[in-house]
Amino acid sequence: MLLHTRSALFLSLSALLLSLTGCANSSTGNALQGSLAPDPQLKNNPVALGQPSPTLAKLPTDFPSEVPLYPQGQLQEVKQPTTSDNPVVITRWTTADPTTSVESFYLNAFQSNGWQIVNQLANEADQTLIARRNNLQVTVSILSSSPVGNVSGQTPSPNQQPENLTAFLIQYNRDASNAAVPESNPDFIGPVLPENVPNQASNPTTQNPSTSTSSTVFTDLNKAPAQLRSYIEDLAKLGVLTSDSIGSKSNSSTNLTFDPNKIITRREYARWLVAANNQIHTQQTSQQIRLASADSQPAFQDVPRTDPDFPVIQGLAEAGLIPSPLSGDTTAVLFRPNTPLTRENLILWKVPLDTRQTLPTASIETAKQTWGFQDVARIEPKALRAVLADFQNGEQANIRRVFGYTTLFQPKKPVTRAEAGATLWYFGSQGEGISAQDAVQIKNQQDATPEKSQPTPSPSPSQ
Repeated sequence: MLLHTRSALFLSLSALLLSLTGCANSSTGNALQGSLAPDPQLKNNPVALGQPSPTLAKLPTDFPSEVPLYPQGQLQEVKQPTTSDNPVVITRWTTADPTTSVESFYLNAFQSNGWQIVNQLANEADQTLIARRNNLQVTVSILSSSPVGNVSGQTPSPNQQPENLTAFLIQYNRDASNAAVPESNPDFIGPVLPENVPNQASNPTTQNPSTSTSSTVFTDLNKAPAQLRSYIEDLAKLGVLTSDSIGSKSNSSTNLTFDPNKIITRREYARWLVAANNQIHTQQTSQQIRLASADSQPAFQDVPRTDPDFPVIQGLAEAGLIPSPLSGDTTAVLFRPNTPLTRENLILWKVPLDTRQTLPTASIETAKQTWGFQDVARIEPKALRAVLADFQNGEQANIRRVFGYTTLFQPKKPVTRAEAGATLWYFGSQGEGISAQDAVQIKNQQDATPEKSQPTPSPSPSQ
């Protein structure tokens, strides 16, 4: 009986195999073979036995609805606070867009929706934006444009995309103590102005840098490099190096500290640059920089019309003296006013006011042959053109006056207040410029005989 059953089973299997062979090229055969073939998706996305399929992260239920979400961002991970002492929720996002797009979106979103920006994208290595509204604090940290990890800094999990992406964190927490912003925070942008920035609303004379005629006496110039002291003294007599260098019409002297070795910010140098140029060219209004009107469309997303230095920074952008979207540089959407001024930016902004013409083309080899800098390859291409043009100014070159003889330019090095002031002592090409010393003499003559017109100053002697 058992032998008969096995024989029947063998005959049935043989018939099935013959049937499959006979219809191998038929539609029925193809369908049957397809149903028995392995799933190709399992090959491309293997899932270990006993492991759940990858799932996308979900926003926490308490995620504040007022926090703007980047439209092209994908939520990758959520980290809840582990202790009540640090109730910060961290969400990690990725996008295929560049970091500049993320920066621009959040700056614009916060500034146009009543947020107080406490700290804004300090530098390229630490791109962190902190904003507050009511009792909510939000921190946006742009991490990289490289293969992303998780918020714990570990290797990405299999469900994270391996290609290069921009990764950014959105951290938030609600705390009533966050509603009050310390007035001493110099990076705070909102109802409270930084201590070192003049309030234009309370000082209407800040609209015209050329009206400043106050003389300032600094009590700490002995701390400045000896080679730079005379330059600072001349500029102080013109009243252009104070924290409110574009404002006062007063002729009184004021004893202040200069802090010559303190790092200068981009905001402060922009203010000094306009004030010094307009004061030194007080007899040549055609050479002066015009301030922007309050109705101008902001060139930079982090310098709105409400910024106390908007007329100055916007004016420089509208004159094409600093890189901005107005000059065709679509990547320069941020000015970063509170970031330290670097040496290459110092020269890039100042030299066009000396040459008053288009900067020459420049190559690394040309710059090496002229200045002999060992680190010339580290200078940005735009700044390299200004560096080459500065060399052509002979002994009146800003680099020679400020840094003396050097074989290292150190383009990314922050600039001190004394160094920044020294660049502003002289405007013009060699033999055809005017110095702060000349401007002081003209000013003294005007004060003595204001009814008489003054002749055009003679060329300043070489240093």
